[in-house]
Amino acid sequence: MRAPYGLNILDNCLTCPVKEDHLFCDLSVPAGQRLNEIKSTAIYPKGAMLFIEGQQPRGVFVLCTGKAKLSTSSREGKTIITKISEGGDVLGLSAVISNRSYEVTAEMMEPGQANFISREALLQFLKEHGEVALRVAEQLSRNYYTAYDEIRTLGLATSPSEKFAKLLLSWSSKNSQNDGSMQVKLTLTHEEIAEIIGTTRETVSRLFSDFKKRQLLQLKGSTLIIRSRPALEKIIQS
Repeated sequence: MRAPYGLNILDNCLTCPVKEDHLFCDLSVPAGQRLNEIKSTAIYPKGAMLFIEGQQPRGVFVLCTGKAKLSTSSREGKTIITKISEGGDVLGLSAVISNRSYEVTAEMMEPGQANFISREALLQFLKEHGEVALRVAEQLSRNYYTAYDEIRTLGLATSPSEKFAKLLLSWSSKNSQNDGSMQVKLTLTHEEIAEIIGTTRETVSRLFSDFKKRQLLQLKGSTLIIRSRPALEKIIQS
């Protein structure tokens, strides 16, 4: 079914054409049928807030298409992006399971689809289907280790250059070529990158300029070409 923004609505989890190895993807038929019954589907525009930091956990959002940024803010107004979520990610899971307020704000970075599951329905779903409960436990464990790595990146990196190099490496690890180069579509602004690595927009602009002069990366429109993983790794090691 066609939807606003040129998107296709994925309204049946059992026949979803993009099923991958994600938490609520490729379930058994009974679990998939039950998931179809308890979810509500909606299309969200860029900038839409799925939930806000400190809000009571009313449910989870299964991101089907599009991207969302998860961020947390200090009382002084400083914001850090903790994750860029993509299709297949389940947002708000830890808050819903622990019955604690959402620890981050989830904002759509581009138009996309998300399926909402209320907290009550999700908990009953996990009681009825042990396979899904096990997946949730595994996902929460992965979330812990991801958060640990992010803390190490922000806490142990000694300079903005090192943090920036680590971020580029995390992007290049997905589809790196044999020569260590990679192309990725850059959808983040300099300000958003600054919020990820804990620095200022001006510093990020200087880092892009410096890395381009050193031929570590190249920009062609919205395409970012990362030239060499070994060179970035050397920055971290030094």
